[in-house]
Amino acid sequence: MEKSNRIQKFEDIAAWQEGRDIANSIYEITRNDSVRRDLGFVDQLRRASVSVMNNIAEGYERGSNRDFARFLFIARGSAGETRSMLYLALDQGYVSDDEFSAISEKCMKCSRMIWGLIKSLKQKADWVEERL
Repeated sequence: MEKSNRIQKFEDIAAWQEGRDIANSIYEITRNDSVRRDLGFVDQLRRASVSVMNNIAEGYERGSNRDFARFLFIARGSAGETRSMLYLALDQGYVSDDEFSAISEKCMKCSRMIWGLIKSLKQKADWVEERL
């Protein structure tokens, strides 16, 4: 029996899976004593990371490729925001070089995956450009 590559639910989307992994990694590092006292930083970093997976899921559930793509752009921005905040975490000594590199690479990988989805959606027959 041949495995289907068709996405039937947002949980099937590899970028969502990667986003989930990013969010879990962020939650893990923000539990450390050195980080968790910086409440505003922790809140913003967690929100940015969770936004990646949530925007992929919400966009998919909207049911149109155009809406999905719009939410994918937001998810991609959130992956960039997460990566940017990781630099601050590194600068403040909240994460090690290894932790920074591992999570930053996940963010870049997820961003590339999201970009591939966006490009794919623009090729679909039901993609309609805005008309004035």
